[in-house]
Amino acid sequence: MPTIVIIGGGPAGLMAAEAAATAGAQVELYDAMPSVGRKFLLAGKGGLNLTHSEPIDLFLSRYGRQRAFIEPAIRSFPPSAVRDWARKLGVETFVGTSGRIFPSDLKAAPLLRAWLRRLRQAGVQFHVRHRWHGWDAEGRLRFTTPQGLVHAHADAVVLALGGGSWPHLGSDAAWTQILAEHKVLIAPLKPANCGFDVRWSEHFRTKFAGQPVKTVEVTAKTVDGIMICQRGEFVVTETGVEGGVIYTVSNHVRDAIATEGTAALWLDLAPDRSLQQLTKDLSKSRGKRTLATHLTRCAGVAGVKAGLLREVVSKEVLGDSTRLASAIKSIPLTLMAPRPLAEAISTAGGVSFDALDGNLMLHALPGVFCAGEMLDWEAPTGGYLLTGCMATGQLVGTAAAAWAHAHPAKPT
Repeated sequence: MPTIVIIGGGPAGLMAAEAAATAGAQVELYDAMPSVGRKFLLAGKGGLNLTHSEPIDLFLSRYGRQRAFIEPAIRSFPPSAVRDWARKLGVETFVGTSGRIFPSDLKAAPLLRAWLRRLRQAGVQFHVRHRWHGWDAEGRLRFTTPQGLVHAHADAVVLALGGGSWPHLGSDAAWTQILAEHKVLIAPLKPANCGFDVRWSEHFRTKFAGQPVKTVEVTAKTVDGIMICQRGEFVVTETGVEGGVIYTVSNHVRDAIATEGTAALWLDLAPDRSLQQLTKDLSKSRGKRTLATHLTRCAGVAGVKAGLLREVVSKEVLGDSTRLASAIKSIPLTLMAPRPLAEAISTAGGVSFDALDGNLMLHALPGVFCAGEMLDWEAPTGGYLLTGCMATGQLVGTAAAAWAHAHPAKPT
C-alpha cells in the first residue's frame, strides 16, 4: 500500500486525505498547528457557508479569469456533491434566501468532528505540531516538532498549505520560498475578499466606526473600464470599509489601485428609489424640519448613511434637492489601499497553473500535488472558496493515490 503524505489540515488537505484513503493509500496528514481545521471552524462562527445553489455555469463564472483551470475539479465535485458529502457525515443542509447552502444547525464544529472521525476510521494518521521545511538531500520530507527534527518518506505528496490570510491559524505562506527554490512558478500573493483604507475625517471615524451600512448598491470600475454593480451591506471601520458587498468587488478595486494608485467606489444609498422619485421626494418643502429629519422622512437616509453623505458632499449640494438626490444615488468614495494580506478573508495568487499538469501535479516535482488556496485562483465569499478548496483536494487526493500506485518511489 503506497503512502501519501498530506501537508496541511484545512478543507483541501482533509478532502485530499479522504480521497486518497478511499483510493487505497495509507495517508499521513501533517499540520503545523495543534489541531486541524482551524480556519474552517473560524469561518463557520457566523454560520458555515458550504457552497451555493445557483446553476453550475453561473457558479463557475464566479472564478473569473482562472475558471478554465479550476472548472474540471469543480465539475467532478460540484455543489451537489458537497451536499451529498455532508449528508453522509450525518449533517443535513438547507438553502438560504440568498441561495447559499448551510448545515442545518449552521455550525462548523459538528461537521468537522464527524469528518475527522470518518477519516480516522479510514486509517488516516494525524501528526500535529509538525511544521514542514521542504526536503532533505535524500528526498525525505523535513518537519520540525516540539521534540525536534523528524523526517518522513512518501510515495506521493499533497501540499494544501493555504494562502497568506489569517496566518495565526496556520496559513503563513512560508511554503512560497520552499517551492521557489525548486523553480516552481508562483504568482505574488495578494489580499482577496478584503477591506480597503479610506481617509475618513476624525469626526466621522469617531462617530461611525463599527456601524453597518445596510442595503446599498456599490459600483466599481474594472481595469478594463467595465462598471460592476453589486447590492448588499458593508461596515465602516476605523481605517475604511469592509464586509459583504465590498468583498464582491474587492478584486476589481484591488487591481485598480495597483494600476492607478487609488480606486473610486460609488455608493447608492437609496437603491430602491429611482433618481426621479428621490428628486421629487426631496423637493417637498422642509418647513421647520432639520435637514436630518428631511433626509430621514423623504429619502430614508439616516444615521451612518447621513454621515456618509455629510462626509463627502458639500454644503451647497446638501442645500439643493436636485443635486442632493444625485449625490445620494452616487456618493463617490476614494479607496486608498487594500488592507494587509493577513487581514483578508482569502488570498489571490499562489502556485501558477502553468507549473501544474491537469491533475495539479508540479512539473518540477513529480509526485507532488497542490490543492486549495495555495493555487493561483480567487473567488468571492458565498461558498465558492470552500467548494474550490474541497474540489481541488478531492482531485489531487485521487490523483496522488493513482500516481503512487503507479510509481511506488520517493518523489523528487
